[in-house]
Amino acid sequence: MSEYPDAVKIREVGPRDGFQNEPETIATERKVELIDALARTGLRRLEVTSFVRPDVIPQLADAAEVLARIEIPPQVAVSVLIPNERGLDNALALREEAGGPSAGDGRTAFDEINVFLSASETHNRKNVNRSIAESLAGLKVVLARARGAGLRCEGVISTSFGCPYEGHVPVERVLEIAARLRDAGAQEIGFGDTTGMANPRQVREFFTAARQRLDGGASGAVELTAHFHNTRGQGLANVLAALDVGIDSFESSFGELGGCPVPAGATGNIATEDLVSMLHEMRIATGIDLPALLACARRVQEVLGRPLGSHTLVAGPVDWRDAHTQ
Repeated sequence: MSEYPDAVKIREVGPRDGFQNEPETIATERKVELIDALARTGLRRLEVTSFVRPDVIPQLADAAEVLARIEIPPQVAVSVLIPNERGLDNALALREEAGGPSAGDGRTAFDEINVFLSASETHNRKNVNRSIAESLAGLKVVLARARGAGLRCEGVISTSFGCPYEGHVPVERVLEIAARLRDAGAQEIGFGDTTGMANPRQVREFFTAARQRLDGGASGAVELTAHFHNTRGQGLANVLAALDVGIDSFESSFGELGGCPVPAGATGNIATEDLVSMLHEMRIATGIDLPALLACARRVQEVLGRPLGSHTLVAGPVDWRDAHTQ
């Protein structure tokens, strides 16, 4: 077992991945309130919306208004999900309207883009109606244009650990897709456990192979990020396995919101507050104020009007009544 890192990076994806999976659309005003609060918890990475067509994801049809109204501290990197070149066109046009990369207040509409595809042909067809090869060809153009516009780029690979339609997904296929994304300009690769099929042994072996395969190449080293779902209660165990082999970048969602719209019912991102609580108990720094983050989770629970799955939201942080400090 490797030594655990002293600190990890966490990208909060709830405002995009979480809100898009709610059966009802959250009011724009409430989204802005929640995003602004999350940006003041110590989080340094925040995915706020998507440029997927409104008829496909109506819950995020207000992307332009959300980006115009949020007030994010300059030290927080704002990212948006980009499905294809048309989505990038819309995003870049909005960014230019907002003042581009040289806005007077020092804050651009967004700093990073995330592109995505699946490692499973069947899932990719059902999700974006393209083959993997077609998706890669399109994303190569998107990544080149985004990098040219000065944006940091992440490529996210869904079903990296298994597919609900095809079952086992070969590791070599996932890593070949990752290498193609890296060489196309992605500076970060996120590996998604889209329907919660991963287990800790698999995760440990996968990221060992990923580090060996992706730590070099035409574009040099790339940041490797783990995106686990808690669909079957193994999310934090998988985080621990990834930490074991040196992964120090994770994505999660406050309140355990979100999941995947394909197939239906595949919910269960790990809760950011559960992740932060565990890491702090392990004395791994996140830079995040856990009570402030829990206040955000409580607020989104009020907005949605239903109980959420986060354990720390229910039980609260560990209260050590002795000299133990974090």
